[in-house]
Amino acid sequence: MEKTKIEWTDSTWNPVTGCCHKCPYCYARNIARRFSGGGVLKYGARAVLNDPVIIDGKRAAYPYGFKPTFHRYRLKEYRESKGRNIFVCSMADLFGAWVPDCWIQEVFDECLAAPQHNYIFLTKNPARYIQLAKAGKLPQYNNFWYGSSVTGPHDEYSWFDEKYHWFLSVEPLLENLGEMSETALKPEWIIIGAETGRRAGKVVPAPEWIESIVNQCRKYKIPVFMKDSLADIWPHSLICEYPEELRKEDKAE
Repeated sequence: MEKTKIEWTDSTWNPVTGCCHKCPYCYARNIARRFSGGGVLKYGARAVLNDPVIIDGKRAAYPYGFKPTFHRYRLKEYRESKGRNIFVCSMADLFGAWVPDCWIQEVFDECLAAPQHNYIFLTKNPARYIQLAKAGKLPQYNNFWYGSSVTGPHDEYSWFDEKYHWFLSVEPLLENLGEMSETALKPEWIIIGAETGRRAGKVVPAPEWIESIVNQCRKYKIPVFMKDSLADIWPHSLICEYPEELRKEDKAE
């Protein structure tokens, strides 16, 4: 069970960690390196842990660094908790091409066993959602929210079925997102954020890029949530809206 500084959710839950996308702006890779337990254990392409790894007397959160790892012992962390919005796998891409279907299914099964929560998923590989849906393996419930993570107009984020909750996380915003198609299915929520950290070449989004997204959200009646990273960029008060189903009142303990 993890508290979080991620503004748009109540908690994060990481039964799977690690990623192979190698995004240059990735914050999670540095966190995994920092909390690897003093060193990264050797393993194959993927690791499965039924129990925590203890290094120097302490539980190592990421004993294999940022290598894809299934921490099966974490599955029941929220089983008995009060209902809340949970960002699933903030330290991984659960729907990356390297993640086995069986890992995803075990995570889904646990979500179904604790229906008091809203589960918020996010991936840079939304085609995996579509594959799972066509195979009848993508849960279709009001408390399951499937997000596409994009940084600009060239990232894949199209969606295909209005029976599922779908949203966009535009973070970090690296270029003008452009105009949404008039005829395409629209996301139910858009989150916007800037790149954080001190990476050389870090992109600071232009206010007009943000304004373009906000104007489209107003046009299509889409709630928009601005992360704190935009505070020094956006010249107005930050907008922090939620879809009705995800409103935070009475969800967090």
